[in-house]
Amino acid sequence: MFDWLKRGAPEPRKGMPSPRLDEQAFKRRYGEQFNDPAFEPLAADIERITEVAWQAYRDSRKSPRTRKAGRGFADPDYDLAVDWLEARQAIERAKRMNELGKRRRVLIVNGSPRSEHTCPGEMSISYRFVEIARKIFKAGGAEVEILDLSRLAAEYGRKIYPCKACFSTAAALCHWPCSCYPNHSLGQTQDWMNEIYPMWVAAHAVMIITPVHWYQATSPLKLMMDRLVCADGGNPDPSSTHGKEAREAKALELEGWDYPRHLAGRLFSVIVHGDTEGAENVRRSLSDWLKSIEMVPAGPKAELDRYTGYWKPYATSHNELDDDMDLQEEVRNAARTLLAAAVARKEGTFVAAGQSLTDPRQK
Repeated sequence: MFDWLKRGAPEPRKGMPSPRLDEQAFKRRYGEQFNDPAFEPLAADIERITEVAWQAYRDSRKSPRTRKAGRGFADPDYDLAVDWLEARQAIERAKRMNELGKRRRVLIVNGSPRSEHTCPGEMSISYRFVEIARKIFKAGGAEVEILDLSRLAAEYGRKIYPCKACFSTAAALCHWPCSCYPNHSLGQTQDWMNEIYPMWVAAHAVMIITPVHWYQATSPLKLMMDRLVCADGGNPDPSSTHGKEAREAKALELEGWDYPRHLAGRLFSVIVHGDTEGAENVRRSLSDWLKSIEMVPAGPKAELDRYTGYWKPYATSHNELDDDMDLQEEVRNAARTLLAAAVARKEGTFVAAGQSLTDPRQK
């Protein structure tokens, strides 16, 4: 065990009430997923499954499948979750794609949860912008990947769990990729982020397209943003903190953390649209976030905040966009600007003044 006082690492603060459920409460909550009467003939089987789930919860079996970390890790004998190791391998493959790809690779993020496949019954304005931009990128010879966050609301098993704010305890406690999920003992599975991280890593350029929701970024977009905190200063070696040992992470940070910037240098574009207010503030906050993780703005025309159907009925919003040819062209120009910057970066002619300077202040 480490000598924490000698190393000067403060004790983690405690005092919040426990969220633990007793057996009766756990089984009642677990059983809610079988509310459909079609499950009634399987009651005995469900009871056995529920008992196994209770035991996993009771024993806190977060990662039931593990293997030794092995060479290259701070503690080769530490048992790492197989889920995490597979996510790490996917990120390494994506990194090689980024470094070796001959064509520019663009990731377009649709931040709207709206879809005709769910309750709204109609596609989003954001997705129409995605399609406008995609055509420009494809015509310019880029590889395009679309991350459609509306699938959180429309597709079975698509989830992004909230960030637990490990970084705020100590930078080294936030692992890259995130090791908080899946947590099998809490039923926190099917987390999408292990597929999303490689999308960002593989990209040379990222375009975020989103509406305004109550003066803020949408909830799906914000969930993804928060979980990308590990991409900016996150610890690539969970064995160095023996998982989530907060005291070890505090000591490691205080020894001098290097804050690895896992997405640094990638170019970005932001398009924000609204119907009455808030578009400029959301566009600015997204741009500030991307710059803070050391991604690079492609240029002024790549950042856009506009209104569609300003103070008009929501029922005619798509008709308003049909008639707004100038806004459609501005979206195309944003895509052209991002693509031109990506090509210039590949050719070595793109200049981002000050990018090579060392930041005197880390997180």
